[in-house]
Amino acid sequence: MKQMVHQISPAPLTFEVIEEIFSRNSRLELSAESVALIKKSKAYLDRKIREADGPLYGITTGFGALCDITVSKSDLSKLQENLVLSHACNVGPEVPHEVVRLMLLLKAHALARGNSAVQLRTVQMILDLFNHGIIPVVCEQGSLGASGDLAPLAMLFLPLLGRGEVYYQGVKRHACEVLAELEWEPLQLEAKEGLALLNGTQFMSAHAVYTLLKAFRLIKLSDIIGALSLDAFDGLIEPFLENIQLIRPHPGQAQTASNFRYLLTGSEIMARPKKHIQDPYSFRCIPQVHGAVKDAVRYVSGVVEVEINSVTDNPTVFPDEDKIVSGGNFHGEPLALSLDFLAIALSELGSISERRTYRLISGERGLPEFLVANPGLNSGFMIPQYAAASIVSQNKQLCTPASVDSIPSSNEQEDHVSMGANAATKALKVAGNVLKILAIELYNAAQAAEFRRPLHTSPVLEDFMAQYRTRVAFVKEDTLMYEGINETIAFLENGRFVI
Repeated sequence: MKQMVHQISPAPLTFEVIEEIFSRNSRLELSAESVALIKKSKAYLDRKIREADGPLYGITTGFGALCDITVSKSDLSKLQENLVLSHACNVGPEVPHEVVRLMLLLKAHALARGNSAVQLRTVQMILDLFNHGIIPVVCEQGSLGASGDLAPLAMLFLPLLGRGEVYYQGVKRHACEVLAELEWEPLQLEAKEGLALLNGTQFMSAHAVYTLLKAFRLIKLSDIIGALSLDAFDGLIEPFLENIQLIRPHPGQAQTASNFRYLLTGSEIMARPKKHIQDPYSFRCIPQVHGAVKDAVRYVSGVVEVEINSVTDNPTVFPDEDKIVSGGNFHGEPLALSLDFLAIALSELGSISERRTYRLISGERGLPEFLVANPGLNSGFMIPQYAAASIVSQNKQLCTPASVDSIPSSNEQEDHVSMGANAATKALKVAGNVLKILAIELYNAAQAAEFRRPLHTSPVLEDFMAQYRTRVAFVKEDTLMYEGINETIAFLENGRFVI
């Protein structure tokens, strides 16, 4: 099968385009327009260096607090190489490979805008890493989120110089070995290129994209699983009726209620007469809670889409205006605030999910305690709720905002930083935790629905249950519950569910 190709051009990247690139394992190529923009900005900078009679920040000077120290033109290449080597000091766990590949894509897309004055070969070599499945080792800790993601981006681009480590064909190796095997010459950095590679928000923004792609899935799953829990709990449809939403018209709330009406159409359980007139908030207020999360995700995705189509290195060149401007586009504040918001919003999906799980095992509305036929002899679903509560508690700790903190660096030259990288890694952890919490709810909801037989839930949810039962069986007596939870997580990660 012929491999798909994505051409990097001035056209904006979208989440749909990114998903397509990764799902189809597309190759990346530079468009003719991007090639021309890269060459134009590089030629402009080379001319300005030849003509310059004064310092150019980061080009003929040191960096950060060393910006007043001039470097001779004969040392400009060494200056940039030293920058990459000295800044590659991230530590901690390794970043997921998908995030690293996103960093490569986003940096190449930004450099191709023609405001960074890098060599064409530099951008092409970044694409070569992506296309050959060479994944630089990047660690999680060390970025302040201003001046960009210096340390992780330095680790990302060490392999261009034949330094650092990479994964190639699934094996962790020294980059120099892989370059030699492929007969690639290490890159010789030219003026400003180290800055162009290291200044930028691609660590934060790659995490943001990766987390949002998970979030888009989580908000769909939370509605499907929440609807099954509502029906298994013998809940009411009235809080989801359209007239309630029209008098408080938040878009996410209306969308959630509409989803639930669709998901529960034709349910025999929902249609039967009810003895109760109200449900607990964890069921009754699903439109308001899930809806607010949808609205938050929509806002954050808008911020991130602007960011991934921006130029965030420094200084930036404007050939048509004959200007080289030292600014602050690398500052991660827009991402830091948004990623903190995203983490808080997603954590609420987990918080309300755990409460629904608790109600399902509580022995209410004709369901057996702990959803097992012989409680006492069997503990049933008692402890999965403990696990969910533990994960919810961890999310609360992870949701402490990173963006409210700032620790000055570089001798106070960089005296306010965003801590957006910490916000980014925390948000990803929260998203992973929410999937686990939702999996535990599904494990419980599917068990509870079986106790409503011979009544059936809706055709849509019955089909969902049938898919689920091919992976996870009804629990008749105590068994290894972690196996059922892990199978449920895998089912939610890999299934295709449409609402």
